[in-house]
Amino acid sequence: MKRFKISQKLIPLVIFILAFALISCNSSEQSNSTEPVKDEYYVAAYVWPSCHHDERFGDMLWPDGNGEWEIIKKGNPRFEGHYQPKVPLWGYELDDDPKVMEKWIDAATDHGVNVFIFDWYWFDEGPFLESSLNNGFLKAGNRDKMQFYLMWANHDVRRNYWNVHKFSDDTDIMWEGAVDWENFRIIVDRVIKNYFSQPNYFKIDGCPVYSVFSIHNLIKSFGSVEETQKAIDYFREETKKAGFPDLHLQMIVFQGPGQDLLQNLETIGVNSLTKYNWGGPHPEDYIQWGTESMERRNQWEEAAPVPYFPNVSIGWDDSPRFPHKVKEHVVHYNKSPEGFAAYLQKAKEYCDEHPEQPKLITVFSWNEWIEGGYLLPDMKYGFGHLEAVKRVFKEDYNPYSGK
Repeated sequence: MKRFKISQKLIPLVIFILAFALISCNSSEQSNSTEPVKDEYYVAAYVWPSCHHDERFGDMLWPDGNGEWEIIKKGNPRFEGHYQPKVPLWGYELDDDPKVMEKWIDAATDHGVNVFIFDWYWFDEGPFLESSLNNGFLKAGNRDKMQFYLMWANHDVRRNYWNVHKFSDDTDIMWEGAVDWENFRIIVDRVIKNYFSQPNYFKIDGCPVYSVFSIHNLIKSFGSVEETQKAIDYFREETKKAGFPDLHLQMIVFQGPGQDLLQNLETIGVNSLTKYNWGGPHPEDYIQWGTESMERRNQWEEAAPVPYFPNVSIGWDDSPRFPHKVKEHVVHYNKSPEGFAAYLQKAKEYCDEHPEQPKLITVFSWNEWIEGGYLLPDMKYGFGHLEAVKRVFKEDYNPYSGK
């Protein structure tokens, strides 16, 4: 067998080649790592899952069989230039269809929206509008591209709230938002087993985030702030038993940071705050609405003892639900994707100014057609609002400078 001798002059070259090969091998191994890439910003859009036939109450509420599309289609203009009814670019798709949800997930993640917050209800001792999440999102083939968490949205519901055409002026309470201890235990068990356990459930420091829409109904459920604290402590212990460090309780706030509210939030043990949308009053001018919301945000930033996550809202027009609402109840002046982009930039800057907290931004919303705030493309704005998210968060576009 012949032996090959390496010239002394070639030894440095051989060493260089071997070293380069080793570095390349290590680099390849790192690039194939299964570790998830951490997003710098979490842009979380609320999902209002009303556009499917609810298994429990669909026949009663929306007998046409396509959920709240029945009401959205009946929207009518109340003044000249009023965009009603809202018309989706992709048609009246049902949100419990996994194929529809796959298209949503692709559109969202392609444009920088990487978290869905599902409105979640428990009425009359059972779930309401849960199929969008269970049969749509969780069965989507690309669900792992998107994180999600729940917002317990319970509130008192009057009979004519979700279908005024059927129930007319009947304002009797159909469901109360409060629950009792027995149902709360069922809720806790269901949420932990069915949702917290999902690998793409959104967590902060390993703790699954659970948002609550109404502190009023939460306290009403247990009779006092102290008893509510016990309920949340129970929720935390059950979450820990399931293997998580703790529960991250997020509260939606509406009014300003009054002293009583701040004390209640502290007693209950809330971990963070945000908004569902910019809230009321709803002026006709989008810029005025945004300006007033920034003032309220500043108040919370100064007063809140826990992280406050900024919200950006697209618009407000819930006139399809309320025949009496007119021009002054609709946010319509200066409403545009460009204005939305400007407030997205403000929210991004707020996150950058608070490096001690996750860069989470909530957006109203992904599909609130019935309330006039949605990222999904429609026949008027097309993909304009989604493109605004993409420019600000994926292309580093600054609407202030135009660059």
